[in-house]
Amino acid sequence: MLTPPSQTRLSRSLRARLAALDLPFNRYGIDRFGVSREHLYRVLRPFGWFYRHYFRVRAHGLANVPSRGRAMLIGNHSGGVALDAAMIITSLLFDLEPPRLAHGMTEKFIANVPFAAEWASRCGQFTGLPEHAVRLLEDERLLLVFPEGAAGTAKLFPERHTLVKFGSGFMRLALQTRAPIVPLAFLGGGEAIPTVHNALALGKLLGVPYVPITPYGLPLPLPLQLDVLYGAPMHFEGDGSEDDRVISEQVDRVKSRIAELTQLGLRLRRGDLTETELQAHLVGENQ
Repeated sequence: MLTPPSQTRLSRSLRARLAALDLPFNRYGIDRFGVSREHLYRVLRPFGWFYRHYFRVRAHGLANVPSRGRAMLIGNHSGGVALDAAMIITSLLFDLEPPRLAHGMTEKFIANVPFAAEWASRCGQFTGLPEHAVRLLEDERLLLVFPEGAAGTAKLFPERHTLVKFGSGFMRLALQTRAPIVPLAFLGGGEAIPTVHNALALGKLLGVPYVPITPYGLPLPLPLQLDVLYGAPMHFEGDGSEDDRVISEQVDRVKSRIAELTQLGLRLRRGDLTETELQAHLVGENQ
């Protein structure tokens, strides 16, 4: 069977992007955290097709993502499954100059799913333990965190643009490691996987928190356009040992910024804001 030209171009582009990653791969294509260039290629090749052709993802404000050094990407969670994480990671590999790998903090149940834990770690996605996060940031990596946790992806369709309670661990981690926070908003996940019910019993049977149920049954994503908006880095003073009240106020600042980015994204998707106007908003944050 002949490979479609678009897929061939995507494969060549991905090989080049992976070669340009500023990661210390050894001669076997493995870095010191066990990340494998070949595993990344095998996973990101289909992700790239979904990113480019199925969801036609638009990434806005990429200039706000540091080109090097430690940073934490903090965003809203949506879409029933980890669709947002997959497309955000893909956006930074395919569209950021130079490309960077975002390391996600996966839910602990992933470790019990056959083969999933190995493949996740080989692609730089590790169980969400503080020690993993600290090591990655101290190695000047990008860390992707969703403070809403599983409750974020469990939002039903009418709640898709809302934010549920944020955990505070990410803020203490940012302060401890002196890592800037890049707020982001992901839009379209709730439309692509319109969840009307979360089957808890079925999820328990399968070893996951829940199984999203859509109007058409299984949580198979619809081919709808997705958007991700990256805001300007936010810097906070402290060492992570601050009083809970102080940390809570800082978390609320990040949450408010993500809510603002979400509203900008919604205006863009409704046609009330042009791409040029959006870019002016995102660039203006840095001025």
